[in-house]
Amino acid sequence: MWRRSFSATAGQLTKKKWDALVIGGGHNGLVAAAYLARGGLSVAVLERRHVIGGAAVTEEIVPGFKFSRCSYVQGLIRPCIISDLELGRHGLKLLKRSPASFTPCLDGRYLLLGPDQALNHSEISKFSRSDAEAYPRYEKQLERFGRFMDTLLDAAPPESLQGDSSFNDKLSNKLHKSAFWARCLRQAASLGQKDMVYGFLSLNVCVIHVLSISLWDFMDLLLAPASKVLNNWFESDVLKATLATDAVIGSTASVHTPGSGYVLLHHVMGESDGEHGIWSYVEGGMGSVSMAIANAAKEAGAQIFTNAEVSEVLTEDSSSVKGVLLADGTRVESSVILSNATPYRTFVELVPSNVLPEKFVSAIKNSDYSSATTKINMAVDKLPQFQCCNNTNHSGPGPEHFGTIHIGKHVINLFIQYTPYKPSDGTWEDPVYREAFAQRCFKLIDEYAPGFSSSVISYDMLTPPDLEREIGLTGGNIFHGAMGLDSLFLMRPVKGWSNYKSPLKGLYLCGSGAHPGGGVMGAPGRNAALVVLQDLK
Repeated sequence: MWRRSFSATAGQLTKKKWDALVIGGGHNGLVAAAYLARGGLSVAVLERRHVIGGAAVTEEIVPGFKFSRCSYVQGLIRPCIISDLELGRHGLKLLKRSPASFTPCLDGRYLLLGPDQALNHSEISKFSRSDAEAYPRYEKQLERFGRFMDTLLDAAPPESLQGDSSFNDKLSNKLHKSAFWARCLRQAASLGQKDMVYGFLSLNVCVIHVLSISLWDFMDLLLAPASKVLNNWFESDVLKATLATDAVIGSTASVHTPGSGYVLLHHVMGESDGEHGIWSYVEGGMGSVSMAIANAAKEAGAQIFTNAEVSEVLTEDSSSVKGVLLADGTRVESSVILSNATPYRTFVELVPSNVLPEKFVSAIKNSDYSSATTKINMAVDKLPQFQCCNNTNHSGPGPEHFGTIHIGKHVINLFIQYTPYKPSDGTWEDPVYREAFAQRCFKLIDEYAPGFSSSVISYDMLTPPDLEREIGLTGGNIFHGAMGLDSLFLMRPVKGWSNYKSPLKGLYLCGSGAHPGGGVMGAPGRNAALVVLQDLK
């Protein structure tokens, strides 16, 4: 873990005016710092907690047990970031999950899925032969759509210019937008569909021509409920339930909510070591992702400060930034600030009132930050023995454990939905209520793996209010804001400001609240840094 190992923090931070400050040492903030430092800027990262990583963090909550405390698997971090920052050289080691998922049934059956296509066919055939035949085609279609999305992920959206602009700025903006849509066309054409389909795909106020892609299938996935998409492909409830989890992770929506199909795509378009759709654990936990990025940033010259909570963004005549004020009263100067905090935290809580336009602040306040996510990190003294696997005669891990269990002594992560921010029958501040909820979760697992509850040594539970207080996630939303269709692309974080800039000159958003959204992806940090470097030319 990164801890501040020096006492003269104020002196080191205030001895000069920095070219750029990054608020928050989450993975996106660290990515932004690395790219800015590689671009020749002096950069300081200011992290509120004693450890860097934000939600991509490894912590020893129970003595002797290290947890990936929030995020727990890796598959979305952009390949260009891994390559550019040489994260492998800086300590990133991926452990591919095989099998990737395990779904036990009370009737004695179970479903294993992973990168092994023969295993997938055999497993799915236990429930439906037609589904087993359809599954490779389903995966192939999602892979094609994922490749098309690559174009949208690795660049700033083609936003309209804000405020007064020179002729050169207007020309540059038009060229940028033309180049963006041209890349989209080339990517669509490269998908190589047998039937050439022409159509129009309207994204917010912009229209692009989509060539050589199954337009209607893509639109159906983008706009339809995930349940409709899956029902059109498969008949087995067990398979559909397994796949549907990707459509509701971190969301308050159900699989029947229109647009949940996009969230499904968002979670399956990742890759590991060039293999599409493959997710991995990380050696050392998810904190190792942040550590590798931090190592790259430090090598490039960035400096990282922990226990350095920003309490206010300082402004010059309410028109541009001039630095930040830390919670301990330290003032740090810079004319460029990138915030890895949530949009609400950045623009409502850190920027002084009456500085930003009322319409902009209202849009930020009215964004959806609701959460239904709880994470329980458990230390157990034995592996769960699932009745359906008939493995009661051995204590070692079977194939059913590798998709869900981090092997330590052991460590188990429970990702739970749906848990409201404010329960109607109690409060998360009540220890008795919290314990009762945790025990309900454990007892549910007992139904599939008898004796599981008795194996629990200790646990750490993060409910939506805990995620807000501990990690800084407004409302406990793990994506820094909902990933609905009204909050994506040109609408993220709000309409008119999707290009990482803000109405306050010099203040940029580089976290998951910006395009392309949440997950341990790094794209918002990289894209924002490239925008800053372009603006400073």
